[in-house]
Amino acid sequence: MAKFMDHGKALSSLPSRVGAGAGRDIAITALVSTAHTADHFLQLVLPSLFPLLKNAFGVSYAELGLLMTVFYATSGLSQTAAGFLVDRVGALPVLAGGLGVISADIGLVGFAPHFALLFPLAILAGAGNSVFHPADYALLSGTVSKRYLARAYGVHTFGGNVGWALAPMTCVALAAWLGWRAALLVVGLGGLLMAVFVFGAGRVLLHNHPSFIRPAEAKTDFQQAFSILIAPTVILCFLYFALLSIALVGVQTFLPATLHALFGMDIAAADAVLTGYLAGSAAGILIGGFIADATVHHERVAATGLALAAALLLAVGALPLSHIGLGATMAIAGLAVGVTIPSRDMLARSASPPGATGKVFGFVYSGLDLGSALAPFLLGALLDHNAPLAVFVLAATSLLLAISTTFALKAAQRKRTA
Repeated sequence: MAKFMDHGKALSSLPSRVGAGAGRDIAITALVSTAHTADHFLQLVLPSLFPLLKNAFGVSYAELGLLMTVFYATSGLSQTAAGFLVDRVGALPVLAGGLGVISADIGLVGFAPHFALLFPLAILAGAGNSVFHPADYALLSGTVSKRYLARAYGVHTFGGNVGWALAPMTCVALAAWLGWRAALLVVGLGGLLMAVFVFGAGRVLLHNHPSFIRPAEAKTDFQQAFSILIAPTVILCFLYFALLSIALVGVQTFLPATLHALFGMDIAAADAVLTGYLAGSAAGILIGGFIADATVHHERVAATGLALAAALLLAVGALPLSHIGLGATMAIAGLAVGVTIPSRDMLARSASPPGATGKVFGFVYSGLDLGSALAPFLLGALLDHNAPLAVFVLAATSLLLAISTTFALKAAQRKRTA
């Protein structure tokens, strides 16, 4: 117990050792968020070029979709291992290495003569992608001052959304200019340069805290690490992330198709509603960072936002709203969900013992991958069976179940403290 308290004191003193003032916090947040932007950009490079890849390799969209399934499955299965690597080797080299791996794989796709060769590249790229959440959150949690931490989490998540938004138009423009193979090579080289920059700038910013740059002296054995991951607080975080992603990924993936099936809305108008939802979510993430920094009751923030979003999703499915009303309702629902995201990350941080941030964030974030894998199948089956209203019901139910895990998490933390 005394050793655990000593680790806690060491963790609480990190901001002063890393550097003083908000300037250092902003610099570290900007660097980590930039790496996150690059990662999310790289995730959508191949999907953005699917029509070109389909013609070039003579394959179906189902086969191209399987390629991305392999990518995300590898990423999800590797995240916990990546978390162990972060805690053992240091977050910065793992982060830069992961960015380098996924960038190199994207570039190598441009040289692939046969479609089958893309699958081993997808596996390697998924392994590279797996390091970002454990490495990013270990860096932010251990270096940013506590009073700014939730805002740092929010900016980090917002940066990832920016990467998603930039990838399609950038990749399509490069492919139109250079051809798809040269476009992939350019993107891959750009990612490698970014990896070098992240490592070099990180060494400068983290020079007062070398454990993020090279292996720490203390090692956690497997039995101790396993006991951390099966703790009730960590399991509840995992369930929260999985339930949340079922709703969020389901809505992002099938909202246009659901609105078309339920109301006969044309696809262009339905896509506009989805855009409003995503824009509301992005704005909510930034607002939620300020809210989460101003409170210790993050479960209440999460519960309020998710309950409002669930109610609005049910309203969209059940009420005769105009197209403008649908767009406004979904934008507010996105805002409500976005506000909860920094509090979600603060809840995960509260479940992480000192020295285990990487492995805990790696494990709980694999819950997002689990939900992301389940959601398309479940909601797609509902649409196939002409039950579009059930899509909104299932999404809302997932959000309400996620709320229950937040209060159970808080109760488990009080019990642990007692």
